[in-house]
Amino acid sequence: MSASAPNRSVDVVVVGAGFSGLYLLHRLRELNLSAVVFEAGTDVGGTWYWNRYPGARVDVESLAYSYSFSEELEQEYPWEERYPTQPEILRYAQHVADRFDLRRDIVFRTRVAAAHWDDEAGTWQVRTEHEDAVTARFLVLATGCLSASKLPEIPGLDTFKGATFHTAHWPHEGVDFTGQRVGLIGTGSSGVQSIPVIAEQAADLTVFQRTPAYSLPARNRRLRPDEIADMRAGYRAYRKAQRESGFGVPTPVPTKSALEVSDEERDATFERAWESGSLVNLLTAFTDTAVDQAANDTARDFIHRKIRQIVTDPQVAGDLCPGYPVGTKRPCLDTGYYETYNRPDVHLVNLQREPLVEVTERGIRTAEREYAFDAIVYATGFDAMTGALTNIDIRGRGGVSLKETWSAGPRTYLGLGSVGFPNMFMITGPGSPSVLSNMVVSIEQHVEWVTGVIEHLEKQGLRAIEPTQQAQDSWVDHVNEIAGYTLYPKANSWYMGANVPGKTRVFMPYAGGVGAYRKRCDEVAAQGYEGFALTA
Repeated sequence: MSASAPNRSVDVVVVGAGFSGLYLLHRLRELNLSAVVFEAGTDVGGTWYWNRYPGARVDVESLAYSYSFSEELEQEYPWEERYPTQPEILRYAQHVADRFDLRRDIVFRTRVAAAHWDDEAGTWQVRTEHEDAVTARFLVLATGCLSASKLPEIPGLDTFKGATFHTAHWPHEGVDFTGQRVGLIGTGSSGVQSIPVIAEQAADLTVFQRTPAYSLPARNRRLRPDEIADMRAGYRAYRKAQRESGFGVPTPVPTKSALEVSDEERDATFERAWESGSLVNLLTAFTDTAVDQAANDTARDFIHRKIRQIVTDPQVAGDLCPGYPVGTKRPCLDTGYYETYNRPDVHLVNLQREPLVEVTERGIRTAEREYAFDAIVYATGFDAMTGALTNIDIRGRGGVSLKETWSAGPRTYLGLGSVGFPNMFMITGPGSPSVLSNMVVSIEQHVEWVTGVIEHLEKQGLRAIEPTQQAQDSWVDHVNEIAGYTLYPKANSWYMGANVPGKTRVFMPYAGGVGAYRKRCDEVAAQGYEGFALTA
């Protein structure tokens, strides 16, 4: 049973019942605060509820991609695989919801349509798609960074007579492509993961690629009992290391430049990273691959050589080799991705050479020809970081719209709050490490900070909190300055909003690292929430 949502008043409204919303609810209950969580899906899990496409799995190891707030949960949960699949992660989220009795305060099948701040009352008026209205002192947006899906911007999407699927809205009963001609658009993470699985089933698969991805073999396997026992025994030290690390995944801090070592040493270092099945090992192999183009070129050249070794057709191999710096778009982990292109029934269409024109009744038309299909899969990603927030009609002080306020790019203080929107918090919002990190580490840190500030306001009898203009401007400048030291802005990535036509190009996550960011947030709290205006 889930909570019902009559017209009522609570202390906190939470939007989303993924990993953020679940932990938030647990923490708010510990503070004896009343809360309701609204969730569009029929169950908990967020990203791992919606993304059920073939091959979907996480790119952080299961023993690290898990909550640290309960030692009992850490010790008891039976993870099965090194990189768990979507069903395994969803089972974990469901287990957490059941174990901590969270469902009774979650309203499922309910999207939040609007949230308007009432300055006189000092409350948020939250309205759902079912016209339920809830009043709350605090609004916490746990909507996820990759939850507002998007289709490609081409004509004719409604004309195709066959079946169509989006990787972010996969049928819960699954899809059987046996004997079918399948067209798939998109080679980001969901494409890279689903292509090998769909290829196994379909009679024929044609992949339409605009920009190739950098992908490493995941080296996935079942976990061994001894490594589970070792992690459980050392969890406290490991969690501390996670929180202080750059990406939320502890790795040795590099000490050498990619340019100062011999070719042999550099290749051996990259080879170890490639064989390890860890993205972070590659990204942190040397001190300068994220900031120096020449150093990054060495990583790019190494991966290009790997692709050309694996893919037998020289033109296909060349088409799969990215030109942008390694790591500046989300790199992927895969199982047999490049090998799949050696199959005679798999074809790659390079849209840089052969642009998409339209979807037709029969299939997909490019500038060169029409391809006929029985089914089309759109692996075309998300309006990342901001889409899930701006899709809600959020209005702050004086009726000002969040969507309009952010029209030239998101502006936040610490990725937690935005000027003009009192008592509103974002979990892993733009301007925080979020998508550049192990999401669970960043989620826990944000949830603990937000519930800490709410507890502070309650104890001090304070009415409202919001960032000051000066603090927000300084933070936005700092986020841009840090990004400017790196190669990130060189790629047309969803980190920059470049995959959404008309969206302002601005680097949205914070690239200064999980540990440095946490330290700053802790300092802000310790100094009485410096940079925030608190209202009595």
